[in-house]
Amino acid sequence: MEPATLLDWIVAALVLVGAAFSLIGSLGLLRMPDTFTRLHGPSKATTIGIGSMLVASALYLSLRGPGLSLHEFMISLFIAITTPVGSHLLAKAARHRRLPGSEGWSADGDQPRNR
Repeated sequence: MEPATLLDWIVAALVLVGAAFSLIGSLGLLRMPDTFTRLHGPSKATTIGIGSMLVASALYLSLRGPGLSLHEFMISLFIAITTPVGSHLLAKAARHRRLPGSEGWSADGDQPRNR
């Protein structure tokens, strides 16, 4: 068995960082008190976590495989486009249903009311 190379250590570090961010984002989903703050954890932390794991995969497959691996970059692009849109739609639906946390917002715009 050959010793671990610098590439292996970098890939392992990126996977561990990605897993840590994904775990923190998932725990944020459980710990946050209302719908609006629950959207923040998964949409930010897990996107960074998945991105880190995709970079690790692209790096490993590009340097160890037969050629440049672009599949991961397409997945990253899809996640970067769909995650903010999905979070925005969930927040608008929660606001429309007047869930807890939305009482400070007016019905005509996205500006908070003066209390």
